[in-house]
Amino acid sequence: MSNTTNMKDYRASSFNWRVDGEVAVISLSRPERKNPITFESYAEMRDVFRRLTYADDIKAVVFTSNGGNFCSGGDVHDIIGPLLDRDMKGLLTFTRMTGDLIKAMHACPQPIISAVDGVCVGAGAMIALASDIRLGTPRAKTAFLFTRVGLAGCDMGACAMLPRAIGQGRAAELLYTGRTMTAEEGEHWGFFNRLVAPEQIEAEALALAHRLAAGPTFGHMMTKTMLNQEWSMSLEQAIEAEAQAQAICMQTKDFKRAYDAFVAKELPKFAGN
Repeated sequence: MSNTTNMKDYRASSFNWRVDGEVAVISLSRPERKNPITFESYAEMRDVFRRLTYADDIKAVVFTSNGGNFCSGGDVHDIIGPLLDRDMKGLLTFTRMTGDLIKAMHACPQPIISAVDGVCVGAGAMIALASDIRLGTPRAKTAFLFTRVGLAGCDMGACAMLPRAIGQGRAAELLYTGRTMTAEEGEHWGFFNRLVAPEQIEAEALALAHRLAAGPTFGHMMTKTMLNQEWSMSLEQAIEAEAQAQAICMQTKDFKRAYDAFVAKELPKFAGN
């Protein structure tokens, strides 16, 4: 019995999903409300990223904007209001579910590219942060709003990931104040890999995703694994882990394909094995 999952035929019920070749494209719905997240979309996105671990037909993921905005965070009426009626056990169930989305994004082997236009706040900012590569537009407005609703800034892994992306002091300011990080700050601080014109950002993200999908995808999986695992390793442990990871990659057919193509003065055609 095969353990693989075919995701090209997947039909999402709480967000937008389409497949462009070997690239999955996700965006949140309800652009008239700047694409809020609901209980349903949290859970379904978590499950989709978990399934992507076993999807051989998807080689990269693009999380894009919709209607000029990325995500307005947790819906005030659909999430924040109902949370006020939950007991501690119910609240912890919810906060663990939101964190499980981030863990699923980190665990899936495909590189994830976020294309951020307009509003990108709260849980939406965390989705962008959990992506491997982030493109922004000059009008991108990113904010970690948790203190603005009376909560702590430590939500969905923010205190672990944001300092690693932009530095401790900058992260502390954003997480304490909940203020908006401008697109220019985001690019200068390293949150965004680069800024792209709004009308070009989705095409730019897709082009990058297709480039990655055509590459040595087993090697990409190993790269993503090491990027995540080496957070908690000493340098000696990291060097040894990378030695083992690279030795594994040297056993793949893609390694030989690259060598044969180099000898023949051709471009390699990788197959991900």
